[in-house]
Amino acid sequence: MSERHKSVAAAYIIFEKEGKYLLLRRQNTEAHNGLFSLPAGHVDSGESIVLSAVRVDVQPEDLTLVHTLDRNAPDFHRLDFFFHCTKWVGEVANCEPEKCSELAWIPKEEVANEIADYLKPVFHAIEERGTYTSQGW
Repeated sequence: MSERHKSVAAAYIIFEKEGKYLLLRRQNTEAHNGLFSLPAGHVDSGESIVLSAVRVDVQPEDLTLVHTLDRNAPDFHRLDFFFHCTKWVGEVANCEPEKCSELAWIPKEEVANEIADYLKPVFHAIEERGTYTSQGW
């Protein structure tokens, strides 16, 4: 019997305020250094996708699942879940300065020019109300 396929899951939060999205500039990571991405976390053992999404200093009050990205990445099969949030309690802060050199509120219409390539189709799909994107299959 062959070994079952394993996937890596992550949850991303698209914080939105006054027509802008919160992005973070990656540094000292395995991929996409110097590019903007979204606040995100891998799902740990015994943790739900929603719990991994809210593992930040602010407490989202209105998380809505808006997109799923199914990626055949070079390292693993990845399932990325994107949650939209417009209301939260607390101040957004850089919780991982060793992995994030900058936080920035970027106007929605400029996000596609600023983010890592694998996220561009996600934002395009979200604009078109698409809920699922497949990459690399």
